[in-house]
Amino acid sequence: MNSEDSVRCAGRTELRGAFDAAAADFTALGRHLWEPIGAVAVSMACLQPGERVLDACCGTGASAIPAARLVGRRGLVDAVDLSEPMIGELWWLSKDLPQLRAHRADVTSWTAGGYDVVQSALGISCFPDMAAGTEHLISLARPGGRAVLTIWRDGAMLAAGRHLRRAITEATGVPPPQSREPRPVERINQVDSYVAWLRERGLVDVEVAVNRLALTMTPEVAWLVIAGSGFRGALAKVPAHALDAVREFYLASLRDEGMAELDATTLIGSGRRC
Repeated sequence: MNSEDSVRCAGRTELRGAFDAAAADFTALGRHLWEPIGAVAVSMACLQPGERVLDACCGTGASAIPAARLVGRRGLVDAVDLSEPMIGELWWLSKDLPQLRAHRADVTSWTAGGYDVVQSALGISCFPDMAAGTEHLISLARPGGRAVLTIWRDGAMLAAGRHLRRAITEATGVPPPQSREPRPVERINQVDSYVAWLRERGLVDVEVAVNRLALTMTPEVAWLVIAGSGFRGALAKVPAHALDAVREFYLASLRDEGMAELDATTLIGSGRRC
């Protein structure tokens, strides 16, 4: 998974609260958004039977579950997330995959290492210190091991945040937040800048693939984008009596602009630890 999109994050506690609240809708949104993104990210990792994998910020398993299927029962996937409801949902979804171990923990202080692959689908930009957190993840791969780290491309998901802010203002009369300083991920969300940034973190043989995805914004999917992602955090500040109005204003705003699709393009960066 926020004021602008599901991964441009606010405080750590606020973020965890947003995803805790969004857990059920997160799963529903998964087949439209998280699962396609996770599947492509895992394909970039070229996982082999028997390999050991760390899946950071795993959510309900969009990348951890396909990774576990690829490594098989001789392999291991440690899936780590801060959200207890997300981990609980992942535990239920992965009951037939004993090689997947779901952990409710802060991956930026995870100490187990020696993984063949470290992966994170849309998680690293939520770290309190994105650079330091990513370097810690990379350090958990064995020498020569791979890292596969996915972020949103510039512009992805932003339209949903814009329409949500407009709807909240309409429903509550509260103006949107003032402008802010760019977050670290917003400085690297193009191919060339992301390649350079990953090299600075110590990876070699770095490649960045563009995974283009457009969500068809039916009313159901359009609201799941809000209710099943980090956008949910913005709703926590809305009085309960105004929530239905926010939803109606949001959907009306999409219709008025003729917005039939939402850009959900990601950048999948991969490389090897020296």
